[in-house]
Amino acid sequence: MPVTRTAPTDLESLYAPLSNTGPDTAVSVILKLRGETCDIDCLYCFEKRKEAPGGARLSAAQVHRLGSIFSGRPLSIELHGGEPLTAGRERIAELLDALAAQPNVLRVSLQTNGLRLDDAWVDLFERHCPELEIGISLDGDALGNSWRVGYDGRPTYPRVVEALELLGRRERNVGVICAVTPYVLGRASEVMEHLASFPAVTTVSLVPCFDAAVTRSTMVVGSRAPTSRALQRRAIGPTGPAWAVTPRQYADFVLEAAHHWVTDGLFRRVKLEPVVSVIRRLKGLQTRSCHFSDLKCDHVLTLYPDDRLGSCDELPWPQAGLAALGDMHAEADIAGAQGGSPLLQQARSLVTKCTTCDYRDSCGAGCPAVRLRFAAAGDEDAYCDHRMRLIDGVAALLAQPSFPPGASCSRLRWRPVRPNDMQHVAAFMARWDDPTVPRKPARLQVSAQGNINTVGLPGVHEADDLDPHHPQWYEGIEPGIRPVVDELTTGWNAITYDSCQGHAYADLPGAEPRFLSVGILPRDRDEYARTAARLCRAAGRAEPSLPGTCSLVLGRSELTCRTTGRAYPTLDLHLVPAAGTAPAEYFEDVAQAVHVLTEALAEAASAPPSTLCVCATEAARSSDGGEQ
Repeated sequence: MPVTRTAPTDLESLYAPLSNTGPDTAVSVILKLRGETCDIDCLYCFEKRKEAPGGARLSAAQVHRLGSIFSGRPLSIELHGGEPLTAGRERIAELLDALAAQPNVLRVSLQTNGLRLDDAWVDLFERHCPELEIGISLDGDALGNSWRVGYDGRPTYPRVVEALELLGRRERNVGVICAVTPYVLGRASEVMEHLASFPAVTTVSLVPCFDAAVTRSTMVVGSRAPTSRALQRRAIGPTGPAWAVTPRQYADFVLEAAHHWVTDGLFRRVKLEPVVSVIRRLKGLQTRSCHFSDLKCDHVLTLYPDDRLGSCDELPWPQAGLAALGDMHAEADIAGAQGGSPLLQQARSLVTKCTTCDYRDSCGAGCPAVRLRFAAAGDEDAYCDHRMRLIDGVAALLAQPSFPPGASCSRLRWRPVRPNDMQHVAAFMARWDDPTVPRKPARLQVSAQGNINTVGLPGVHEADDLDPHHPQWYEGIEPGIRPVVDELTTGWNAITYDSCQGHAYADLPGAEPRFLSVGILPRDRDEYARTAARLCRAAGRAEPSLPGTCSLVLGRSELTCRTTGRAYPTLDLHLVPAAGTAPAEYFEDVAQAVHVLTEALAEAASAPPSTLCVCATEAARSSDGGEQ
């Protein structure tokens, strides 16, 4: 989605204020048509935990007022609850007509439990909003849906299946929101196959139940508690509710689901979130998910029937409330209320540390609402760790789709090199392996600031495209990195596409130092897997002997071909200053670190070839030991 910027700061590039985006940027509005009123009583329902009085219905007049406030920018509307269909057919028709009359409403979606859906409802949608996007809550198979019950405690799953079958017969596409609870853990393939078996399902969104902080049952109005609330009370123990999962459990489940999604070919007909959003960010693209973009809580509003207007419904209420809709006259009024919200100020402050994180471009700082909950529990690092694990795991899956998630290397992290491109990658790789190909003389710029190969045009410096058969190869490799490059190219038979011995730039005021690095371009996926495993083994050997000032970092990245646009998976090796080390101290010891690293690379080359790295083997042994 295009965004108009007004010179964003680092923080604003991760969390954009409403006032910083222009009329081409949509605001998402969640319309709580019946507040928390619902015809079922899911044990984990976060909306009912707000314990607000319900029963009212959102009106068409409120929809028109909302449209007039945001007349200058597009709106993305989600009809939500509770259960929105409890508003009744007549009211839903009025609301859909009101939305259709707003020229700035570009998208309307409906999130329902599906129990009330029938042909009459589908007919109504097709008359009043043919482009309505339908989402249904379904936590996988019958076992996964154990927490989704009626007030009588009985499962709702069979009736939701009927709704999905109806939508399939009516040739309507539907997205499924699947809550990840302990009932689906370890069964990702089974759950994905079941959800994808419904012809109507074209999107599956896996959302976590990060509810460890829930300590009491939802309030009951009246003297008699329904059976569902008794079930809920029994599910909440001293360590939290039985439906909660940890960030690590959620990340592992998503990666297992992603592996099945890829290897079984489900990606051809089903979109899987958050995996698709991660892939888009890895490719440098934007996504509609606010968890991976800068359009966070300031661009997500919630409107209740009693005229309460607030920020995202995942934030705690009433703290997330901004004002009464009737008191808002223009977009500037809402922006002003957001600026004065202590909760939103706290949410923005949590994003500050993301500005210097290596994962900022791929992660997008995550969800402030969830981060607030983890920060309150003193466990925000667990949230960040699971996001990094997701990103690293998806990056590994793209490069090595045949590898199960448990076999991915924990040392190899997503560490994109930007810019990172070459004129013609395939030609470079073919030339590397063919000594008979004529090689044109290269013009080398050799200096203390680096050896840069150029195409002979003033001021144009191309990426390193020399190969070992080129007569100027040795001259083009900086002396400080030659031992490492020699071992990789000769001992490992690897293709190196870039190398740098590192430069302090002490005599260039304002210049940032550059640290030692080598880029490896595997010829195919099998070589990628073997090389990745070798790098892990080499790192394991080198790390104990490295100078304390130097740290070895292994990265996954991509090299883009400017001729074809294709992106090639790469493996990159970096020697960087250890935490708390000044660049000057690092450069004093980098030669010793290169010696240690070169010996470790040679030892790894002599070991039997394997596609399983050391850390994955150790993790498998640890897992086996824990099960005995």
